[in-house]
Amino acid sequence: MAEQLSKERVLLEVNDLKKHFPIQKGFIVSRTVGHVKAVDGVNFFIREGETLGLVGESGCGKTTTGRVLLRAYEPTSGEIWFKDRNMGRVNIAELDKQQLKQLRQNMQMIFQDPYSSLNPRMTLLQIVGEPLLVNGIAKGKELQDRVADLLKVVGLRPEYMTRYPHAFSGGQRQRIGVARALALNPQLVVCDEPVSALDVSIQAQTLNLLQDLQEQFGLTYLFISHDLSVVEHISNRVAVMYVGKLVESASTDELFTNPQHPYTEALLSSVPKPDPRWRTEPIVLTGDVADPANPPSGCYFHPRCQYAIDRCSQEEPQLREIAADHFVSCHRAEELRLMGVMGKTKA
Repeated sequence: MAEQLSKERVLLEVNDLKKHFPIQKGFIVSRTVGHVKAVDGVNFFIREGETLGLVGESGCGKTTTGRVLLRAYEPTSGEIWFKDRNMGRVNIAELDKQQLKQLRQNMQMIFQDPYSSLNPRMTLLQIVGEPLLVNGIAKGKELQDRVADLLKVVGLRPEYMTRYPHAFSGGQRQRIGVARALALNPQLVVCDEPVSALDVSIQAQTLNLLQDLQEQFGLTYLFISHDLSVVEHISNRVAVMYVGKLVESASTDELFTNPQHPYTEALLSSVPKPDPRWRTEPIVLTGDVADPANPPSGCYFHPRCQYAIDRCSQEEPQLREIAADHFVSCHRAEELRLMGVMGKTKA
């Protein structure tokens, strides 16, 4: 019964999602000589009202995954099931243009760079009001009132709506981006490293704002970041990516104290420790990150893994549930005792 209830609360479910970019060669007659496997068979789910943190090294496919979910990039293959409040449960990968326009009202994105994501030639009224205008929801005086309300919700004054983006700081610009994302009252918001370009003090304010808005409007977040400290603060569950593949996912507390994949252990070892009594050495991974255009056989992580055995280089591990809500793709997950964020395993 608990499993059935949990399944009913799933807002987004991704099955074997792939996004491969072709490698073209030739000036006059171009031909495809290979593919960059940016996202290569990813599986995860997000429940209603929760925040899933998606972490990994730069270039692992986090942002590409977020954009494929919204069909900003067309998926190569796979399924993206979304429980839309109007259309019901639909596979985003199969929707036509008209259906996609309707769906996108309930799926929005907050971009990483608050400077390049806002049109410098548009006022705040035009930027925040554009989704309302395009979808025929409001215009004229009603549009101005809606924009004023949205600006107040994110902590900006309504009289700012006649100003242009250059008049605001980075933190204020990101609040404008948040207001634009909230304009259509979405169910899911993809946050693509929304605080990485901000000062540390402004990061905290923005994270607190996102949490307050989530509680106020019942939002669900996919929070993409490379900063594990930020992810630990805001996420209910965390998923770890490596070279286009999901290697582990679990609740935040479980993942940070009881990692089951060697790559997760290495990531956690680099997190700054707030307690000076814990002096653990970071795990330095040898070798280079696998080439997504020419990945190694077996487990993509095995050339850098200190625990690798012959099976790791020959057989690709499958993502499996080894404990309640704890998924991992590692052949040796059950036998390894890995270190958590404080340099110790969970009791």
